[in-house]
Amino acid sequence: MWLTVVTIATERAAKGRPVDADVIVVGAGLAGLVAAHELTSKGFRVAVVDQENAANLGGQAYWSFGGLFLVDSPEQRRLGVHDSLELAWRDWSGSAQFDRLDGDDVWAVKWARAYVEFAAGEKRSWLASHGIRLLPTVGWAERGDLSATGHGNSVPRFHIAWGTGTGVVAPFVASARAAAAEGRLTFHHRHRVDELVVTNGAATGVRGSVLADDTAPRGVSSNREVVGEFALTAQAVVVAAGGIGANHDIVRRYWPQRLGTPPKHMITGVPAHVDGRMLEIAAEAGVSLVNRDRMWHYTEGIRNFAPVWPGHAIRILPGPSSMWFDALGRRLPEPYLPGYDTLGTLKYLRTTPDIAGFDHSWFVLTHKIIAKEFALSGSEQNPDITARDRIAFARERLLNRGAPAPVEAFTRNGADFVVADNLDELVAGMNKLTEAPPRSTTPTARTRRCRASATPAGTSGTGSAGSPPRTRSWTRPTAR
Repeated sequence: MWLTVVTIATERAAKGRPVDADVIVVGAGLAGLVAAHELTSKGFRVAVVDQENAANLGGQAYWSFGGLFLVDSPEQRRLGVHDSLELAWRDWSGSAQFDRLDGDDVWAVKWARAYVEFAAGEKRSWLASHGIRLLPTVGWAERGDLSATGHGNSVPRFHIAWGTGTGVVAPFVASARAAAAEGRLTFHHRHRVDELVVTNGAATGVRGSVLADDTAPRGVSSNREVVGEFALTAQAVVVAAGGIGANHDIVRRYWPQRLGTPPKHMITGVPAHVDGRMLEIAAEAGVSLVNRDRMWHYTEGIRNFAPVWPGHAIRILPGPSSMWFDALGRRLPEPYLPGYDTLGTLKYLRTTPDIAGFDHSWFVLTHKIIAKEFALSGSEQNPDITARDRIAFARERLLNRGAPAPVEAFTRNGADFVVADNLDELVAGMNKLTEAPPRSTTPTARTRRCRASATPAGTSGTGSAGSPPRTRSWTRPTAR
């Protein structure tokens, strides 16, 4: 990709066309900053344009847990995980199910193959060269649909950056600021792109609106007051602003029929500025947009009791021991288990006739399970890892017999948690939270008895085999 941009810039610069920069990068999130880093390190002048203020450099990636896909890594090998490029590509192909090879998937297959090869090759050393280190553990995200050729990861591949998403973003923020200090990069904060300028079939600039200054902290919604206009020209334009998670209208507009009907109520895992505007603007300029119906929405979202942006959602990272129930109190069938098949579970919840009208489901678990294997996604929910604080990490993760402090805070303050000492009180609390028909304790109690009788007491991750469940969490679809 970068060789193509470099060639175009060199050829046009030779013609002496006056420009504001060699390349304009629209979007100051992680993708935009990495693009800017690659370009400035090769000597090109870059203009980074973003509608938010400087506090939001790094975009939504800053808020992430910092999970990185790697194949056959030293961390995997140390844990005895046998992985390979061939296995990873088979898993990726099974998940993607490329079925539009005469259209949308022509380039998707090529990009996917290149990325898997990158993950199995130089990616880890490339990350290390930027100071990004990894935790020694490897998570097993998206275990899949339990078939040999279908969706999912056959082995654990979820590597967590030491520093979470904040740590992944940091070196590229530093690179951009250093390039700006040297005159190789200019920031255009509070500049909202409204149009891509196309000349003879090539993008040569952007036009848009200057927004009023806003000192809102990172992630907090900013004003949209227009105080002026701007135009920038360049040899090429990179658009790195395609997120739609905070724009529920776009989510619903392109919601695929195969996933049933979109929920009436969604919560949002990204700040309000992740609005999808640039997709429509790019399409109007003649850019080909593909696979707009192939969305990814988590089904384990809960409302943040201390929200930063509207509808602020946090995703549960559950271990396999939690029991997952639908809105009517029935346990979800396999493979719709915690951590296995996100889109398959979403499809089941949105297409099963008698539950498709409900926008929630339930996790049932004991406090012991929460302490052992329940986690929350996001940099702010994992302050010890985000701060790279080894002492706090050891205290929270290794020496602490309870759940990490952010998880405990949600059990006390989260609007979607119900805590009780017996099943009758638990179900009564659940019924107060929803408009669904009142649940009975009978199906849940039957499931608990079967599970307890099948699992020896004291087995890791099960809780005590006769103890009452103390916590239930209510989950909603989360737009990303």
